[in-house]
Amino acid sequence: MSDLTASVLETKNGFHVDGYEKISYDFTFLDGVFDTKNRQLAECYHRWGRVLAVTDMNVYNMYGKQIEKYFEHYNLELKVHKTKIGEKAKTIPTFLSIVDSMTEFGIYRKEPVLVVGGGLVTDVAGFACAAYRRNTNFIRVPTTVIGLIDASVSIKVAVNYGNYKNRLGAYHAPMHTFLDFTFLRSLPKAQIRNGFAELIKISSCSHLPTFDLLDKYCEQLIDTGFGRTDGASDEVRDAADKINREGIHEMLKLETPNLHEIGLDRVIAYGHTWSPLHELVPETPLRHGHAISIDMAYSATLANSRKLLSDEEHRRILTLFSRAGLSMDHHQFDEDILNKGTQAILKTRDGKLRAAVPNPLGSCTFLNDVDHAELSAALRRHKQIMKGYPRNGEGLEAFVDASDTGYTDNNQAEVEALEAAAEEAGNLNGSMDGTNVVHGGHVMNGHINGVNGHVNGLNGHVIEEKLANGSTRGLTNGLTNGVNGFTNGAKA
Repeated sequence: MSDLTASVLETKNGFHVDGYEKISYDFTFLDGVFDTKNRQLAECYHRWGRVLAVTDMNVYNMYGKQIEKYFEHYNLELKVHKTKIGEKAKTIPTFLSIVDSMTEFGIYRKEPVLVVGGGLVTDVAGFACAAYRRNTNFIRVPTTVIGLIDASVSIKVAVNYGNYKNRLGAYHAPMHTFLDFTFLRSLPKAQIRNGFAELIKISSCSHLPTFDLLDKYCEQLIDTGFGRTDGASDEVRDAADKINREGIHEMLKLETPNLHEIGLDRVIAYGHTWSPLHELVPETPLRHGHAISIDMAYSATLANSRKLLSDEEHRRILTLFSRAGLSMDHHQFDEDILNKGTQAILKTRDGKLRAAVPNPLGSCTFLNDVDHAELSAALRRHKQIMKGYPRNGEGLEAFVDASDTGYTDNNQAEVEALEAAAEEAGNLNGSMDGTNVVHGGHVMNGHINGVNGHVNGLNGHVIEEKLANGSTRGLTNGLTNGVNGFTNGAKA
């Protein structure tokens, strides 16, 4: 929620405006958020008497009946928008399908949408709320480690565009975030590992006591879902709770003075210098945690080469990544990607590299004076070091699959539904060469248009579009292109 105060002063040639926006939102730790004994979430909706929830198919299949029972218990009418959101479908068409459900539901301006899922879901649905009437409220219930300890902390919401992560987005705070770590009981180990990377990120650059706990309990934390599975010891559960609470608190302390990223030297951007480009380069994308782990491990080698990080600290970081099964290298993380990633991040960071690196472990410094030759030399050294680690530094279960919300099982009908949603978005400068479009039932880095974004044979014909919210409508004068011609993945 936000409140704005402002002053308007008349000047000689016009007016001067000073506006100051107060942003306030809450976090509540609550195990069993959908337990009928816990009324906190329901109380957020009593005023409205109804709930529009956005979630992914995996979460709904596992928790849908419990969610429905919860709101039925409190006499709240529930409508659920179910979607599949993998990195390749974190796009404008998916965003538009959520917007369509908001319109069909008839959402009021201050009525909060309930968003339940991992960071991908909260990113896309949050962006839909930011754009809908320019400001629609939402409440987050994250269900993954990344969602709980990273995406839930920031007010950034976004979709991918072209080959770049989070290229289109906004800063839009939720009203409330409920942090329920019991969701980790059912989370696949690959996803636990995926989120573990974000905790290494914040602790290695800002909170050494948390890094020490991660180092001490690494395998146990991953094997027990951060102490939430049956048979987990009280010791591991207590350590996990301390890690999560302190990790979130540290992230908030770093983020809240800079919610809109006015300052571009950001500690929590460790691991996010080259990964935004590299993550989507493989035909099957890397999981986010593995992409940033490669970036962090390489950055640690760069820092060690500069004597900013001792040999012992360097080995300690790399060993923790390896023990966790996280990636530290990938064959497509090469000098070409390093150069392209550098050029892309310079634009994002206003002409400076601002590469966050640990210096020493538990603290952070930013590198700006690194040239291409030094970056390349550090990469060659890093790849040589990786030969001494299992799998040459490549991670376990490093690529997205059905547990990342199932986009890999999309069939051709779902691809066509995505294209139909893109069609409604209009002609967005698409280009199609007719190649490299569909791989295994989902769209991979394809560009679609034919001639100037038009699909021959569609103009003037009515086609039926089946939206994710279940509504069907006729479309005419079809133009197919995704975002900039880029149709990425799953059912919209």
